[in-house]
Amino acid sequence: MHIPTLIEKKRDGGNLSADEISALVAGYVRGDVPAYQMAALAMAVFFRGMNDDETTALTMGMRDSGEVFNWPAGTPPKVDKHSTGGVGDKVSLILAPLLACEGVWVPMVSGRGLGFTGGTLDKLESIPGFRVDLAWPEMLAQLERVGCFIAGQTENLCPADKKLYALRDVTGTVASLPLIVASIMSKKLAETLDRLVLDVKFGRGAFMQNREDAQKLADAMVAVGRGAGVETCALLNPMDEPLGRMVGNALEVAECVEVLQGGGPRELIELTLELAGKLVPATKDHLRARLKDGSAWEKFITMVEAQGGDASALSRMGEIHRAPVVTEVVAPRDGTLTRLDALEIGRLCGELGAGRGKADDRIDFAVGVECLRKQGAEVSAGDPVLRVHSRMPVDGVRIASRTITVS
Repeated sequence: MHIPTLIEKKRDGGNLSADEISALVAGYVRGDVPAYQMAALAMAVFFRGMNDDETTALTMGMRDSGEVFNWPAGTPPKVDKHSTGGVGDKVSLILAPLLACEGVWVPMVSGRGLGFTGGTLDKLESIPGFRVDLAWPEMLAQLERVGCFIAGQTENLCPADKKLYALRDVTGTVASLPLIVASIMSKKLAETLDRLVLDVKFGRGAFMQNREDAQKLADAMVAVGRGAGVETCALLNPMDEPLGRMVGNALEVAECVEVLQGGGPRELIELTLELAGKLVPATKDHLRARLKDGSAWEKFITMVEAQGGDASALSRMGEIHRAPVVTEVVAPRDGTLTRLDALEIGRLCGELGAGRGKADDRIDFAVGVECLRKQGAEVSAGDPVLRVHSRMPVDGVRIASRTITVS
């Protein structure tokens, strides 16, 4: 295989065969294809794109670059959800135990936050003792006993994705639709699922800023999933304001506990139920009852304990992780709250220490933002709109001008 010829072929708008793509990915993981050649190919893909067959081949090559979950015969259906990221998106913590109540297995491999979006693993690690680094035997044993786990990507799961993403990050090729699709779907397909639902966000607090781009991404991921034999569907959801009331790791866990105990904000509950309904043959009313009667809560406790977490801490997250400074951000005038900017609130939380600027940054579990009002609410001058939890004093007036608009 002559690598420069393949690069030139894609550079000039040609299509690569499945065998060519598979060989490229395998060679890159082995070290036979150097980083500079793979970077050139990524740039060619960035400008020329890939058709559906090429995108599927790239995804499958990345999936097969490492271990793929191999389930014992006769085990329950395997289902999962992927969200393209958002501010205050803590759905996974509620969804996994809720689905497990329905007799399916939920092998949820999740990620950490980077930039302005939070990460599921970071939220769970705010629970004292909770382990996200599960080995395959532990994953299988926990599914047999509990029905769900939420863990991080193992060293041998899609190593091609790790290498290629690091390369894209430093060569300006992150925002390539085929490369995004392959990165997301290779990890989900490595779970060997029966059903997958994709929660594709668009708006201020999402990577896809408009619905049209989100639809393109959703269509491409669904095509790859179905092409791999997985029953796949996608939902498009706006992310102009944070999901729910809480943004920040321990704050979001506390909000999930509230939902699992039968309370919590309506929009968070409804999105969770809508996603769950795509993965199990149950009505919304039935699933809602699981949240009301304590079934999902008991399953969550069992999952936390199985992964080493202190379940007794769940009712005390606000005490265990208490920020020393709490500042109320108030409405500057009477009127309607027309903007509760998810992007700026996400960035603010990152600046406070709830997120990462670099992959090795430490997370402050206690800091974050409470949204006391949501868009459309009528407010009077001086009404609290946000509550900021921080280590140091913050300027509430500046935060108000940055994050909210009252018209």
